[in-house]
Amino acid sequence: GRHASNRFRRRKGEPPVPEPLAILFEDVHCLAVAKPAGVLSQGDAESLEAAARLYLRPDEPEAAYIGLVHRLDRPVSGTLLLAKTPKAARRLADQFARRVARKEYWAVVAGGPPTAEGAWDDWLWQDDSGGPGPVQVVRAGTPRAKRALTRYRREPAAGLGEGLCWLRLWPETGRTHQLRAQSSGRGWPIVGDRAYGSAVGFGPGIALHARALVVEHPVRREPLTIEAPLPDAWGALGLRPG
Repeated sequence: GRHASNRFRRRKGEPPVPEPLAILFEDVHCLAVAKPAGVLSQGDAESLEAAARLYLRPDEPEAAYIGLVHRLDRPVSGTLLLAKTPKAARRLADQFARRVARKEYWAVVAGGPPTAEGAWDDWLWQDDSGGPGPVQVVRAGTPRAKRALTRYRREPAAGLGEGLCWLRLWPETGRTHQLRAQSSGRGWPIVGDRAYGSAVGFGPGIALHARALVVEHPVRREPLTIEAPLPDAWGALGLRPG
């Protein structure tokens, strides 16, 4: 994707925003960007949402319309799709709500499943009594637990560090920390994800990347496929960016 770094010269007194904004796709209805690990999707002056507003309206970013139709956890990198109109936001959000938006993630985990492919079917529960805590895999029937479904496939990767496994993951539900909790719950934490049991760090984030997203274009009604290249940090694990 192209980079829109020239728009992000910070004016005196302005809050900082991410630079550069890596644009994967743009038309009058949608804007897709590659979110760096360590950056919030939404919520502060350095979030991707704030960067997108400044990109669209450099002189008046607060007046730009941005509809955040899905989110990525702060330590996760990859494809983030934004709507540029209320109509596009409604139609795209509906696709995520109905689970027809197709998502593919890449992950490097410690250990990994013994089978080449399969599915994870779990119930996830989060203790929020003292603020949001880690998500846990629990027994079916646990109060407030939600079902999580993910398909996986192991992929060969020459040069991948010893004891590590590269997985392609297709979540069919969109639970909080779903992939992080499901892999950790099986004893295969995502590299760098200390909150879920990883013993090692990984750059500014974790080795979980939202590789691809397929939706129906909100106006043209045709498939729209967006892919985000791997961050450079993945090269240290033996996976080449690209």
